[in-house]
Amino acid sequence: MYEITVIVDFEAAHRIVDYPGKCNRLHGHNWSVEVTVAGKRLNELGMLIDFRELKNEVNQVIGRLDHIYLNELEPFCTQNPTAENIARYIFSELKLKPAFQGEIFIRAVKVWESPKSAVTYSEDI
Repeated sequence: MYEITVIVDFEAAHRIVDYPGKCNRLHGHNWSVEVTVAGKRLNELGMLIDFRELKNEVNQVIGRLDHIYLNELEPFCTQNPTAENIARYIFSELKLKPAFQGEIFIRAVKVWESPKSAVTYSEDI
């Protein structure tokens, strides 16, 4: 099994509604997102997927989050845009892309809210 990971950054604001502390107020983060994909077969070039192609797919999803107020974006209008929910959202959106519906699958999405705080979301395969 081969695994490939790319890291993409974005900036966005959010608030955690009903949080009993400062995070209930509007604030922003410089988020980092690690996406790991996996598969068993390499292509004719000896690659699972080109890093550039993987980054492009991730950037298409991240582009919807960059420089916005996350609480105004579906599904975060009805659920708090926590790092956990953001990781699941990115995973779910990537999973819908044709590149990841064949032999290459999304292994995990890790969202860093700060340099020392991250959450990882994955699903059973």
